[in-house]
Amino acid sequence: MDSLQPSINAVQSFVKTSPWWLSALLALGSFGASRFAYQTLSVLLQTFFLPGTNVRAWAVVTGASDGIGKEFALQLAGRGFNVLLVARNTALLGAVGEEIQAKHPGTQTAVHTIDFAAANDRAYEALSAEIDALDVGILGIPRTRCLPISSTRPLAEMDDIVKINVGATLRVTYAALPGMIRRKRGLVLNIGSFAGAVPSPMLATYSGTKAFLATLTSALAEEVRAHNIVVEHVNTYFVVSKLSKIRRASALIPTPKAYVRSVLTKIGLGCGAAYGGRPGTSTPFWSHSLMEYVLNVVGLPAAYISYTHALHKDIRRRALKKAAKTQ
Repeated sequence: MDSLQPSINAVQSFVKTSPWWLSALLALGSFGASRFAYQTLSVLLQTFFLPGTNVRAWAVVTGASDGIGKEFALQLAGRGFNVLLVARNTALLGAVGEEIQAKHPGTQTAVHTIDFAAANDRAYEALSAEIDALDVGILGIPRTRCLPISSTRPLAEMDDIVKINVGATLRVTYAALPGMIRRKRGLVLNIGSFAGAVPSPMLATYSGTKAFLATLTSALAEEVRAHNIVVEHVNTYFVVSKLSKIRRASALIPTPKAYVRSVLTKIGLGCGAAYGGRPGTSTPFWSHSLMEYVLNVVGLPAAYISYTHALHKDIRRRALKKAAKTQ
């Protein structure tokens, strides 16, 4: 302690003799550094160490015939949930149900066929009746397709994107939420996209609907918090799937199995999105978490938008070149 006394005295003397504004700047800098250290430690703990919460009951999974939706159904069944499988292909849904029964004997499964791009009120009423008859604790709405606004049938495709990402999300949530409120428990998982966090040129319609999803989640989460219901928007980068057309996994691009496992083990934790200004948003997969946190700290959204535009233009150029070769 004696050896530190000269340094302490020097600091005290500096503070006493410095202008008030310099002391204020030093205090502000110390606060900022402490805040950054706290947030960084919190994100790392949530991403790599802390467990999420658990919910038990029936799970409703839309888009359950393939990809991320199918993996959610399989892993939820493995965690003891009964699963209502929802998609437009009856045969594929039946196959997923059989796979669940084979892997997890005793698990109850049900199948409901609906095409969200073409569904009318009667179709939604039928789905609502089936959901209402079950003890639904989880509603999972995996992300749907993204298409460039400059594609060959833009009006039809844009209409489908809005119907699926906005209309279907609202209607299915509307169907499941009353039962959760009655039972005073539940979890709604909306699978989002980095395209909703930062505007994505050449995926403008998709990007806009995913931004809507994040805002919807923040508002709805606050509305139903008193009923012990968690509404979570899961921000996602690329995942290996037919939808993304990516076949190989990497540190930034997980398999559906690894991705879904990260989501289900981090329920209620923001991870990389914890301090991004979007309440109710989580980025659970470790590399996605770190990437979002860095984007939030660094900022510069205009630079990221320009980078994304150049990336999508290059992807489209290569796709058109490949298509021309096959003709």
